[in-house]
Amino acid sequence: IRRPPRSTPKPSSAASDVYKRQNMYKKILTLIAITLSTIITAQTSFVSTSPENKNVVLEDFTGIYCPNCPDGHLKAQDIYDANPSDVVLINIHTGSYANPNSGDPDFRTQFGSAIAGQTNLAGYPAGTVNRHEFPGLQQNGSGTAMSRGNWQSAANTTLAQASCVNVAAEATIDISTRELTVNVEAYYTDNSIVSSNKIHVALLQNNIEGTQSGSSANPTQILPNGNYNHQHMLRHLLTGQWGENVSPTTTGSFFQNTYNYTIPTNLNGIAYDLFNLDIVVFISEGNQEII
Repeated sequence: IRRPPRSTPKPSSAASDVYKRQNMYKKILTLIAITLSTIITAQTSFVSTSPENKNVVLEDFTGIYCPNCPDGHLKAQDIYDANPSDVVLINIHTGSYANPNSGDPDFRTQFGSAIAGQTNLAGYPAGTVNRHEFPGLQQNGSGTAMSRGNWQSAANTTLAQASCVNVAAEATIDISTRELTVNVEAYYTDNSIVSSNKIHVALLQNNIEGTQSGSSANPTQILPNGNYNHQHMLRHLLTGQWGENVSPTTTGSFFQNTYNYTIPTNLNGIAYDLFNLDIVVFISEGNQEII
């Protein structure tokens, strides 16, 4: 910046004050702009943008009168224990074994029957791994349902496969209002094979006391009074029966949404314990094929 000629008259006192104020305002505006820029930069997402392998979503179809189901619970828990950061267990009480007699608990939901209905299951316990068909492992010769002896093999195969999308979630509960808030993000590290996917937000509950046939097959879940301690129980789907649309699904696409749910005091007379809840979030290509 060149200095002005010496002949330039000095500004009057009033003009000088205006000049000083203008420079002060410029500095203030510059500081505000810097501050806003810092805030915007700080508001980064929490989902990973690095390519990762698939996680396992094991949906275990079960019921309180199913004598072999506790062994299924145990086998599913073994899969989880071997890969605790990469496996999600969802126990869905549905079918004839889940229909309660008088005085017994009703652990069914409005969603379980339809989910089980698309698996082609032939008996209980049955399970699906990522709602994927594993040829040679199907319980009924076709479909996604497998008997408990095949869950481990299907899980190992899934964990070794690359995923095209990462999912992350943060959840909070306002204890006084029972308002659940779930912030969900997804980032596509590769193209999905379909242009629109589905996102699912499931609410699970742990440590629910109740009856269970065949509980001796899973003795660690037997309570001192002889009842069974049920885990990973599906209670609600915040995104409805088949999830909500996600689009676009191409490399670099980012999805964000917030889901709210006021948790009732009970479902079918079974109390919601706000301190024993899990949130599960996953993405599928449609009603099946969790990716």
